[in-house]
Amino acid sequence: MKNPEQLIRRGVHRNGIAEGLVKSFLGGITWAIIAIALLIFGRMIVDGAPVFFKKEAPFVDIAFLTHKTETLHVFDDAEGNRHQLPASEFHRWTAEKGESAVFNEQTFAYSGGGIAGPIVGTALLTLLSVALALFFGVCAAIYLSEYAKQGRFISWVRLAILNLAGVPSIVFGLFGFAVFVLAAPIFTDTPSERTLLAIPLGFTHISFEGWGSSLIAGAATLACMILPVIITASEESLKAVPQGFREASLAIGATRWHTIRKCVLPYALPGILTSSVLSLARAAGETAPIMFTAAVAAKDDLPWEGIKSPLAVFSGQVQALPYHIYTLAARIPTSEYTERAQFGSVFVFLLMIFLFSAVSVVLRNRVRSKLKW
Repeated sequence: MKNPEQLIRRGVHRNGIAEGLVKSFLGGITWAIIAIALLIFGRMIVDGAPVFFKKEAPFVDIAFLTHKTETLHVFDDAEGNRHQLPASEFHRWTAEKGESAVFNEQTFAYSGGGIAGPIVGTALLTLLSVALALFFGVCAAIYLSEYAKQGRFISWVRLAILNLAGVPSIVFGLFGFAVFVLAAPIFTDTPSERTLLAIPLGFTHISFEGWGSSLIAGAATLACMILPVIITASEESLKAVPQGFREASLAIGATRWHTIRKCVLPYALPGILTSSVLSLARAAGETAPIMFTAAVAAKDDLPWEGIKSPLAVFSGQVQALPYHIYTLAARIPTSEYTERAQFGSVFVFLLMIFLFSAVSVVLRNRVRSKLKW
């Protein structure tokens, strides 16, 4: 007797030529997609790896990861030697040698120093947006799955959430600009003149004047963008938990919330973490939403430098790798002096996405290995 799995995979050979053509057509499309992806990512790795890795110890260009982005100055000295120095080193060099010793000077914006600012900004935006989206998304999924009365209205709500996943990211960017940058409420003693509404509370005012272009506005916008994926995936994970778990818990006198917290959520956690893996990559890679709400092309300080309160980190603008790459690609002509910043930024960005996803997958697998039913 033939193996049933092999029989399903191979089928009955009544028309071998037609079956072979269909198999070849489908296989060709699949391998073509894989080949194109390998070519694209392979080119990025071939161009970017020499910037990131070095032949000498510590074998990684630490300065590229830890230094701030600066303008690159390219010039010749009096002896005809060509120099490539970031702005800070160039000013020290001219202070020592004199500006008259500089010949044939060229400058390339954003191409000197490193990319510490964009790396930090991307990490903060991604982690904060995923944290916000997981909190609100899981809450919504629990309500839709466990509490809401199932009917036509809830079906429409689910359909609306699914449709939100297909909205272009630029629309979310405009939404975030209108809601979080211009209209979100804040507590302040002196409402701005552009406030939409100011409500006196006696000791202060709640003013609808927005958070401005800031880390929290960008993270909230990204959270809205990835929320549909997290809600849908979390709800499906909750539904996958056997109904008997709930019935057994309720039968011994547990409350509804206690049942959800102790008998449902732990077993749905691997699926919820899977949704976070999908969301991490999208939140980290989006450019359009943060262009309107958080990102800035150049910034001298890291988010925590020069602030009076730790909470001020959330109210400042940040650099972000996707926007940095867009700036380098769209505004800076490619040359031998800009390739380090352009190719290196793309390579580091790919490594960051891989690292975020790897951590999430490992965490999900560890949680899944502890749950058996």
